[in-house]
Parts: sequence; structure tokens; C-alpha cells
Amino acid sequence: MLVRPIRLSDLESLVDLARQAGVGLTTLPASEPILKGHVQDSERAFAQMVKRPGGERYLLVMEDPLTGQIVGCAGLVGRVGGFDPFYSYVLKTVVKESESINVVKMIKTLNLVQDHKGPSEIGTLFVHPDYRRGGHGRLMSLARFLFMAAAPERFTKNVIAEMRGNVAVETGSPFWRAIGRHFFDMPFVDADKRSAGNKQFIADLMPRHPIYVSMLPQDAQSVIGQVHAEAQPALRLLRNEGFEFGDEVDIFDAGPLYRAETGKIRTIRESRLGTLTQVLDSAPESEVFLISNDQLDFRSTLGRLRVDSEADIALSRATALTLGMRLGDSIRYVPARPSK
Repeated sequence: MLVRPIRLSDLESLVDLARQAGVGLTTLPASEPILKGHVQDSERAFAQMVKRPGGERYLLVMEDPLTGQIVGCAGLVGRVGGFDPFYSYVLKTVVKESESINVVKMIKTLNLVQDHKGPSEIGTLFVHPDYRRGGHGRLMSLARFLFMAAAPERFTKNVIAEMRGNVAVETGSPFWRAIGRHFFDMPFVDADKRSAGNKQFIADLMPRHPIYVSMLPQDAQSVIGQVHAEAQPALRLLRNEGFEFGDEVDIFDAGPLYRAETGKIRTIRESRLGTLTQVLDSAPESEVFLISNDQLDFRSTLGRLRVDSEADIALSRATALTLGMRLGDSIRYVPARPSK
């Protein structure tokens, strides 16, 4: 599989992929006009000269070279916030005490926050169900970090990942039923789609006062900070990379928000740079690596390599061709799995 920046010629294949995603993945709606806008945003972001991160939106896709089909995608945002703020609920604990009746209560509250100059964000991760074996999901997820390592000026010192919440196709979101529907007067799916664009309606209608968790229905309480079943493998990957739950959840489905320091992400921290000095007829005997070029015209794949010295790297001809590499090109590589 090859991970690379999306192109407008991929649009039809991307729409087909989006139809597999179902409800809850806001940034991947099965709408050709919306997805076309996402593709154009990504092409502009890759074409821009960036000295410090802004709201640039990058979209990487995984291509099956045998069919030319797009079978996975993953996004990055240089910095969330800006003109449209980034909204979330912060979970806080309030201590209430009455000496007269000898009662101490620990009460959890949801507090709406908006960030106009937030961190970088990863999201829009989806892999076609037929391609979720063989390390393809790992490649699609972790290739983003090799891109961040190749272009550090485009990202902040911190990264967030907003995980897909516990939303069912048949019954929707219990958290939305408890809170959102009372203020927005629209179905969850409609609000979720709107939030990917202009967020002014959130500023206009969302309650500003803390919400007491204990006053919510039990089914709504139970999904706060919970991850959709299909997002569990992605979450395990991120936790192994160093991401931690930051006591923040999504305002619509209560999916958790995970954070990490960019430089401490395992794939970035352990990645090494070398030079392609030899091309082999077959893959060398080694563990499996995430391998990429070190350019803005990004390419990444899974493969095996041989480290002949600290900076001299040998690749198979097939891997070199997949990455579009020639002798003398820079290679970034890291073990595909963290060491035990």
C-alpha cells in the first residue's frame, strides 16, 4: 500500500470510501461537493509555503497500487481554532461539602470551552473494511507522524486526536439526546455535518453554564469519554504512541479527546533519517518498518530495509519504486511497532 497526498482525480474513489464510514465521522461525509472542498483544501495546503502552522488541512490517502483505488484516508490540521474556534467540553470535578449534615459530594461537570489558537489535530482516519488486516490501518494512522516529522514547521508542539464517540446507526447518540437536541432543534447527523464547516451556530445556541453530569440520563452518562467500537483499534495505536486522555470530550457525542506532545510521539521520536545507497532485488531480512521520503511531496509504505551504517540504507527495488525513490534520496524510517 502507498500513502500519499490526495489529488482531485481521487475524488470519485474517496466518495466510494466515505460511503463505508457510516454515522459519526464528521469529516468524511458521503457528499461529493463537501469532499471536493476537502480535497481542494488539502491541495492548497500542500502547495503553500508555510513558516508557522495555521489552519491548513492536509489529507493523506492510502492507495492500492494494484487497483488504483483509495482504500484509506487520514487528515491533519496545522492548528485548530482561528476564525472558527475549536469547541469542547472539559470535565471538571466540583467538591461540595456540608459540615452540618456531614456530607461531602464530588460532582462532575461539563464546561464548554472554545480555543481560537489551539494545537495541531489528527483525524479523519478511516480504512476500508476489506483492508483492515496486514498492518494497513497502522500504516494509515502512523504515516501522518512521519509527515509531521518531515515538515515540523507546519505543526505545533502539541497534537490532539478527537476520537469518534459512541454513536449507533439505529439509535443515534444518547449524549446528543440528553443535551444537544434541546438547543439545536435538528438531528445529530445534521449538526455533526454543520460543525465541519461554519461553527457560528454553536456560538449562538450552545449553553455557556456548566452541565452537571449526575443530572443527565444514565445512558448519556455512560458514553462520556467512550470510543466508538470501530475506533478502538485506532485508539490503541495512539495510546501506544504516547497519547493520553485530556479530560475533554466532544460537545455532540462526548467522544474523548486525546493529547500528546509532538516531539514525544513514538513514531516521530524514534524515526531516523538515512540515505538510499543501495537497491536490492528482493527485500532484506529485517523487522517491518514504516518508511517514507522526507519531502513535502510525501510518500510512505510498510517495508523492510537494511541499515548498512548509521546513514546508509538499502531497500528492495519494489519498495524504492513504490516510494518513487532514487539513489541518494533521503529516507525516514521507524519500526512499525513499538518495542516491548
